[in-house]
Amino acid sequence: MADRGVDLSALPKEVRDQLAELDLELSEGDITQKGYEKKRTKLLAPYIIHTPVAPPRQNDVQPPAPSSSSSHPPPPSSSSRYRERRSRRTHRSGGTRDDRYRSDIHTEAVQAALAKHKEEKMALPMPTKRRSTYVQSPIETRTPPDSSSGSEDETAVRRQSSVVASPPQVNPNLQSPDSWINRTVQGSSTSSSASSTLSHGEAKPQPQSQPQPQPQSQPQPQYKPQYQPLYQPQYQPQSQQHEHPHAASVADMLAHSRIGPSENSAPPPDVTAVAPPSRGARVDLPSNAVVRGMSRGQSRSSMMETADGRGNILRVPVSSRVSTKIQQLLNTLKRPKRPPLSEFFTDDQEEIVEVPQPDPNTPRPEGRQIIPVKGEPLGVVSNWPPALQAALARWGATQGKSPALTALDITGKPLYTLTYGKLWSRSVKLAYTLLNKLGTKNEQILKPGDRVALVYPNSDPGMFWVAFYGCLLAEVIPVPIEVPLSRKDAGISQVGFLLGSCGVGLALTSEICLKGLPKTPTGEILQFKGWPRLKWVVTDSKYLTKPSKDWQPHIPTANTDPAYIEYKASKEGTVVGVAVSKVAMLTHCQALTQACNYCEGETLVNVLDFKKDMGLWHGVLSAVMNRIHTISVPYAVMKACPLSWVQRVHIHKARVALVKCRDLHWAMMAHREQRDTSLASLRMLIVADGANPWSVSSCDAFLNVFQSHGLKPEVICPCATSPEAMTVAIRRPGVPGAPLPARAILSMGGLSHGVIRVNTEDKNSALTVQDVGHVMPGALMCIVKPDGPPQLCKTDEIGEIIVNSRAGGNMYYGLPGVTKNTFEVIPVNSNGVPIGEIPFVRSGLLGFIGPGSLIFVVGKIEGLLMVSGRRHNADDLVATALAVEPVKTVYRGRIAVFSVTVFYDERVVIVAEQRPDASEEDSFQWMSRVLQAIDSIHQVGLYCLALVPANTLPKTPLGGIHISDTKQFFLDGNLHPCNILMCPHTCVTNLPKPRQKQPVGVGPASVMVGNLVAGKRIAQAAGRDLGMIEDQDLVRKHQYLAEALHWRAQTDPDHVLFVLLNAKGVAVSTATCVQLHKRAEKIAAALMEKGSINTGENVVLLYPPGIDLIAAFYGCLYAGCVPVNVRPPHPQNLAATLPTVRMIIDVSKAACILTTQHLMRTLRSKEAAASVNIKTWPTIIDTDDLPRRRPPQIYKPPTAEMIAYLDFSVSTTGMLTGVKISHAAVSALCRSIKLQCELYSSRQIAICLDPYCGLGFVLWCLSSVYSGHQSILIPPFELESCLSLWLSTLSQYRVRDTFCSYSVMELCTKGLGTQTELLKARGVNLSCVRSCVVIAEERPRLVLTHSFSKLFKDIGLSPRAVSTAFGSRVNLAICLQGTTGPDPCTVYVDMKSLRHDRVRLVERGAPQSLPLMESGKILPGVRVIIVNPETRGPLGDSHLGEIWVNSPHSASGYYTIYGEESLQANHFNTKLSFGDPQTLWARTGYLGFVKRTELLDASGDRHDALFVVGSLDETLELRGLRYHPIDIETSVSRAHRSIAESAVFTWTNLLVVVSELCGSEQDALDLVPLITNVVLEEHHLIVGVVVIVDPGVIPINSRGEKQRMHLRDSFLADQLDPIYVAYNM
Repeated sequence: MADRGVDLSALPKEVRDQLAELDLELSEGDITQKGYEKKRTKLLAPYIIHTPVAPPRQNDVQPPAPSSSSSHPPPPSSSSRYRERRSRRTHRSGGTRDDRYRSDIHTEAVQAALAKHKEEKMALPMPTKRRSTYVQSPIETRTPPDSSSGSEDETAVRRQSSVVASPPQVNPNLQSPDSWINRTVQGSSTSSSASSTLSHGEAKPQPQSQPQPQPQSQPQPQYKPQYQPLYQPQYQPQSQQHEHPHAASVADMLAHSRIGPSENSAPPPDVTAVAPPSRGARVDLPSNAVVRGMSRGQSRSSMMETADGRGNILRVPVSSRVSTKIQQLLNTLKRPKRPPLSEFFTDDQEEIVEVPQPDPNTPRPEGRQIIPVKGEPLGVVSNWPPALQAALARWGATQGKSPALTALDITGKPLYTLTYGKLWSRSVKLAYTLLNKLGTKNEQILKPGDRVALVYPNSDPGMFWVAFYGCLLAEVIPVPIEVPLSRKDAGISQVGFLLGSCGVGLALTSEICLKGLPKTPTGEILQFKGWPRLKWVVTDSKYLTKPSKDWQPHIPTANTDPAYIEYKASKEGTVVGVAVSKVAMLTHCQALTQACNYCEGETLVNVLDFKKDMGLWHGVLSAVMNRIHTISVPYAVMKACPLSWVQRVHIHKARVALVKCRDLHWAMMAHREQRDTSLASLRMLIVADGANPWSVSSCDAFLNVFQSHGLKPEVICPCATSPEAMTVAIRRPGVPGAPLPARAILSMGGLSHGVIRVNTEDKNSALTVQDVGHVMPGALMCIVKPDGPPQLCKTDEIGEIIVNSRAGGNMYYGLPGVTKNTFEVIPVNSNGVPIGEIPFVRSGLLGFIGPGSLIFVVGKIEGLLMVSGRRHNADDLVATALAVEPVKTVYRGRIAVFSVTVFYDERVVIVAEQRPDASEEDSFQWMSRVLQAIDSIHQVGLYCLALVPANTLPKTPLGGIHISDTKQFFLDGNLHPCNILMCPHTCVTNLPKPRQKQPVGVGPASVMVGNLVAGKRIAQAAGRDLGMIEDQDLVRKHQYLAEALHWRAQTDPDHVLFVLLNAKGVAVSTATCVQLHKRAEKIAAALMEKGSINTGENVVLLYPPGIDLIAAFYGCLYAGCVPVNVRPPHPQNLAATLPTVRMIIDVSKAACILTTQHLMRTLRSKEAAASVNIKTWPTIIDTDDLPRRRPPQIYKPPTAEMIAYLDFSVSTTGMLTGVKISHAAVSALCRSIKLQCELYSSRQIAICLDPYCGLGFVLWCLSSVYSGHQSILIPPFELESCLSLWLSTLSQYRVRDTFCSYSVMELCTKGLGTQTELLKARGVNLSCVRSCVVIAEERPRLVLTHSFSKLFKDIGLSPRAVSTAFGSRVNLAICLQGTTGPDPCTVYVDMKSLRHDRVRLVERGAPQSLPLMESGKILPGVRVIIVNPETRGPLGDSHLGEIWVNSPHSASGYYTIYGEESLQANHFNTKLSFGDPQTLWARTGYLGFVKRTELLDASGDRHDALFVVGSLDETLELRGLRYHPIDIETSVSRAHRSIAESAVFTWTNLLVVVSELCGSEQDALDLVPLITNVVLEEHHLIVGVVVIVDPGVIPINSRGEKQRMHLRDSFLADQLDPIYVAYNM
């Protein structure tokens, strides 16, 4: 525009006059827009100051305004005309359907606020989505066209924001329209906007005074953290600003320039790839970050080098766009939070919430205490009727032909007119019918005082009027409600609560309405959820009985009995009935008549709902009292023809119109269609929601458009009402020519502290409110504090308006408790002393009394959001959100704002409906701008911003958004958003302070003294003694397993050691002692001949679970080589499983592979060649058909310290470790198990485990040969084809002891849980089972073992039978629940203490408690001690520490550790730093604690129980506390029914939660807020990234443990194919 650099006030007077004339011509349509601009440019040309700046492109700098030509702030002088011009211009086309719903005034405040944040705008990482998730179905398929309405109450159709600010005069030094924005940026105290570039140390101030624009061929910078900006914004300290005013302003302007892709700029750079080094890209890591999980094979090319702040170079794998996005997120989160945390402190006490310190600058009320304000006295008029029914009787008799009501059809044409005569006669007929004709002859169904529901559609006011007055005449109490459309209506059950609390048993309705109600297949009306049983009565005239000549309705003088009940929905969604007495109804009509100066025979146009509130009070009650002719315009007509009410006013020369802001707005948008309407007849335009924040601009804009159509400024009358207090205040119609009432321009900051401050400093956060007139006649009003006792406010304080008047509600019907707090309030002064006797009614409105006793309302209690002790009004937030160009994104301005309580504070949530055609980019852009606008203007952080598909939010009857249902959907995870942005990092400021670890250097003496002084035991425990074996023969027999087998083959050759079952439960193979011995000999011979193996070489055993594996193991021992047991590759998944096999073969340097024929073929197949090099396998021997040969002799090791076998396994952190197990350790372990479980030859045990490593292998292959008991082997994979195999085997063989894994137990629990009756019928009985032990290396899964015990209790399983074992890499079996000894015990520990490595026992059910089960009894010969992993000193038993173990069967050492060769050998022989420095311990790498229990062990001493909490490698160190992933995962899995499994890990101090979704993909985004909430509530952690994936994506190893590190690597390498990735801000 031409006036870009012109100070309009400095122009010569004649030029200003010519400009004003031009404006007028344009506003009256005498000149086209183009002509206007041409002439204006010509006039201003001589006065333009040319700045030496390359002009920024318009669409770069300016936020897009509603129309292309109006993108500059208006000159202050012509702001009203400017608005009028704009509203015309935008709709020259006649206004397309959706444009009508836009926020019209895109306030300068919002734009300025956004300009502050321009340079950070796209720093938010966009969420990643799989395409199918948000393919919206076309809108028509979602809802019937009728319900696609805009909104009625809560969501004003096009909320114009009132957050207006007038731009200051243009400073000649800074000639740019954004100059005042720039000033606010540079001078603002909360300038978090000082460019994210600066905070990363990339921006260098440039010496020259003007940044040189680079050639436009380069892509524009979009994601600041990774790219050097093209234009380098200059930020100079305030003191230097005057030196280069131009440079500063240009730099600022360019820094704020719009970075969105515009027509003439190159596309933004793709950040999905890693930035090339030339761009100065960097990844910030915390200075102490350790980068793990990299294999040796990773090449340098996939690495980025980053300095860690000390000059060290860290090598970070950056292999994907995921890490780039997380980096963006980290950069975004680096902005300082408000309020800043005070200094860290170390505290072991109960500290949960950081209480923000009160800000000394908080505004406080300073005025005197308020004095109640009195309305003018209610005049007594001689002809006022004694009751409202009497008025109807009078007009019915004397003015029968006079029209009472005109109803319109759907096209807006009059449908019928009801006269006062007709209204009277029909009402009498209905009254007679209700009282006399409903039951049989003798019984009367309705008695005076009974409550009756009125169910009439909005399109049929006539039937409603007759029903309402019929009820009044019959003296029954009408309860008008909305027509129920379906069982799924929003809040339908709450309406049932209303009907129930009012004791309604009868519903009146019209025939048409009855036909439309939802019915059952038999034709009966549906029983709606929560509704009492209703009898339906049709009130059409043809069904009514004419009363006999002598019957007259009884019309008593108005008394205090209830006349009618008006429904009201509270903030929580409950629907209550406000009872209005007959005298209150009459007095209210009199007060309205006096205030509005109603005259007999006037015409009134009513657009509001006639069933309640203003529509009922003015349009039905006061209208009849004053014989007014009401023209009722239904909501459906307004949707089809928004101008219909204006046309009705014009046609009927109406004196009064009753509307809401949305009606003003709609009419204004459509007024081009009608040039000749006149509103000159109006003396009063009552704006029912005049108390809303956007009403000011609605009224102004409407006046601007319609003043030329005869509308007088003084007729606009805003008012304030509430169901309880009824009309609180209304502006009286003004005298022509009198000055219009003043506006209050209030500071938002003051409002949030409940204080009235006129806004002076920050123009952005001002709220303009208009008064709603004076107190009603005959009423008394005061303002009290909204919370706590009703204490009178000070004059400059915002509070709740309370009213004493005869014209108000009397009670919540049927709810005496709630009534007292609302309808019988006695205000108290500052000392708490009541100020009088008279009771007041709480109106639910927040406001203050201004000068001249004018009432100002700034919000409603139910829209109040209390965040961190400050009040925010939901409507104000909606207004701000709507001012952020919602046109491209938000569907018809439908936005809901509410708060949810998370972690001890309210959090603000905004939910909006997204237009079907909105692009992902637009939506995300809009969301990030709303965040910024609300942060700047309201100084409150948003917790969550969600966009849902159009028309999917629950609706109120008139199409508004049903807030409480929306909130419930959000909390239940039923909202199904298509876009979501969570910002917990920015708005949760009350987290506990991070803990600082104490320094490690503590002397041994002080620690010992500390332990002793505190009276704690050193945490240690031991199993019973192994005892000495006296018989030398036994010693020899048991020293080596090979000899034991040989000895058994000689002494008891036919004793069956092993029985292998198939899926049918049939024994497919058995092995006696001698058979096993002979097969082992054959294999040993083959090894020596075919494999030419030397003693001590490693041999890989590759077998499915079975007896072949056992024979091969002993064959290796006979031949003197070292067996390495390896799980065979999965034939269906060679690509994933074969590399692991190859890796173990390579690492163990195996000289030969023993396997079956089938597996041998697999190893050499084409499929195998695809994933490994099959030409380099060592010698492969298949052991299926070996010749009968014997080895020359059976090898005997020279010492028992020689290695017996290698045990390889992959830990949960993805580390492959092999440990060396000596012959001595094998026999000690077998002996320990034999003693603990009382195993001997005549016993039978059943094993359903994978036999490849750890204790599973020992039980499967070794234990039977040592102890001589019979093992029934059940391969776990057989359970897939026959779930009940394991349990029926236990029953069939009457097995007393069984061993299984968690995966087997889970399979049975999930698969057989519902089939216990079937199992019982098949004769399965588990009463024989004495111990069922789960073999695992992890914390016992209490929930699973409990469910298993509970489910199978019905088939005889003793709840005491189920227990767990515990082993680790350094010692395969530390605990195992034996046959003797006390039952495993469960304790409840406090999770908060556990995070501090403390153990505090609490009662069951205590908040934040974690149940832990003992991991079985400590095995004989084993000692454990709990040690501080840092100081390596012993701990007391109230501490969590690492479990160290000393036992004869510990492993001898690591064979090798793949990927981390430096892993210390001291895991196996470590000494304590003090206490007992002689004993050698092995470190298990698991955290746990020891507790002395009340139970007694076999020797009669109190039993010490060992509790395993989790692996030390897996723990997450966050905020200085120690977290166990499983605890967070348990919480997450409880958050929503669709979460199947979840896993957590950290990445650069961000907590990442991966959840498997088992529901439909539209649930995916519902999980994001629920997961964030639950982790914040229960663990006081903020989730950084939420990843939703398909079931089965989280990798699980053979033991059923989650492989979190694999998952982390896959996530960072972008290999998960997630459904949705949300980056929490």
